[in-house]
Amino acid sequence: MKKTLNQTLVYLLAGLLVLADQYTKHVVRTHIPLNQSWNPWPALAPYVRILHIQNTGAAFGMFKDGNLLFTVIAIIVSLVIIVYTQRLAPGQWLMRLALGLQLGGALGNLVDRLTFGTVTDFISVGNFAIFNVADASISTGVAFLALLMIFEARQDRGAAGSGSTLPGVDAPEVPSGG
Repeated sequence: MKKTLNQTLVYLLAGLLVLADQYTKHVVRTHIPLNQSWNPWPALAPYVRILHIQNTGAAFGMFKDGNLLFTVIAIIVSLVIIVYTQRLAPGQWLMRLALGLQLGGALGNLVDRLTFGTVTDFISVGNFAIFNVADASISTGVAFLALLMIFEARQDRGAAGSGSTLPGVDAPEVPSGG
């Protein structure tokens, strides 16, 4: 029961992200003409705007015209996340959060690729690439996963520094010469 609940939470997060991503893209597609912008905050006009573009590449407009390749990659990544999530121990909430963010983002952009043949991007901040909710979700999930891996590596090094190679086993004491 607990394992199913843990898995369900990842899928629930991913599902909510797909809904938020698709809703925001729908609003942009229906209210802002392609290649046109809208500025909800005039004071931030040169720095923040909503700009409706269609992206055939990867996140943030990289690798243009790679739609088929990125469709296949999104399917593979989604399947790997789903399988990996099923193998996680029940207490790994932070890992589930990172994977849920990545899964939601991958599926959000996959829906666009399969439905429209392109991904709708619209968030424009300064000179940074234009992105969407799914892109932000993927990036946040990857960054969060990287931080978790760094934290775990530091914990492992700390445990290794105690001289023990097995969890819960202390290294034998070395007699001092004196």
